[in-house]
Amino acid sequence: MLKYQSTPVQEFHHATLEKAGIRLMVKREDLNHPFVSGNKWWKLKYNLEEASRLNKKTLLTFGGAYSNHIYAVAAAATECNFKSIGIIRGEEVLPLNPTLRFATERGMKLHYVSREDYRKKNETDYIQQLHEAFRDFYAIPEGGTNIFALQGCAEFGQALLNIDFDYLCLATGTGGTMAGIIEGIAGKREIIGVSVLKGDFLTQEISNLLETYAAYKKNSMPVYGKWNVLTSYHHGGYAKVPDVLKNFIREMHQQHNLPLDPVYTGKLMWAVLEEVKKGFFKRGSTILALHTGGLQGAVSYPNLYE
Repeated sequence: MLKYQSTPVQEFHHATLEKAGIRLMVKREDLNHPFVSGNKWWKLKYNLEEASRLNKKTLLTFGGAYSNHIYAVAAAATECNFKSIGIIRGEEVLPLNPTLRFATERGMKLHYVSREDYRKKNETDYIQQLHEAFRDFYAIPEGGTNIFALQGCAEFGQALLNIDFDYLCLATGTGGTMAGIIEGIAGKREIIGVSVLKGDFLTQEISNLLETYAAYKKNSMPVYGKWNVLTSYHHGGYAKVPDVLKNFIREMHQQHNLPLDPVYTGKLMWAVLEEVKKGFFKRGSTILALHTGGLQGAVSYPNLYE
């Protein structure tokens, strides 16, 4: 239903890795689709199937003004012949930024709400109000994380086992992608998440998602293996992009031909190299870093790669 392009595994060479005796591979999942890239493809795959099964004609979802999720849903809706509505946190600002302009060009209708109302996005009464305003639609939560997203990410995790590696590293925001991949890997590899947000809440959030998915599958004995979340590489959170991170992303692009974004994958690669320096990974081991896309957001930072 949603087209998928097979993606390469790119070996990454760096003096830090050579000194530590570590091999680093990057799964370029940012190349799986021109617009619905990275983990967004996997999170939306079964949501789109479910919307079609329910005979829904419109997708409604939530996000901020620079949301990768809003961008991806707008593109997926167009490709799969759905209408789309985006509930956007905050007031309209004109001219539209590249993310929201793209969404409107793909036919998404934008509805701006106050931050107070936006916090109600998971409440039943608020969803009912949206149904009264927009009639029938299929709701996808902010970031796309629900049972169907976990199903898609679990499928992706299982497919990753065809690659030879010891550690899987990925950036995590809401925890949905990581929870699904933990399910799919089923204890066969160690998984390291890099939180892009302040705080240490993600470990519990991922655990809750895993419990919910196990209950959905009626699996009372799931196998998750060793996983953990690193919480010291957020660089200030979503909206913070310090110069040191910008310079790192520029270096990765210019010297290693690896495009990264400031919110997710830039922090991921920074964290991986720092943890290599600290001796976290065993000498002789192979790391697979997951490029989860999100490059559309990089255009919001002028001259990021120059």
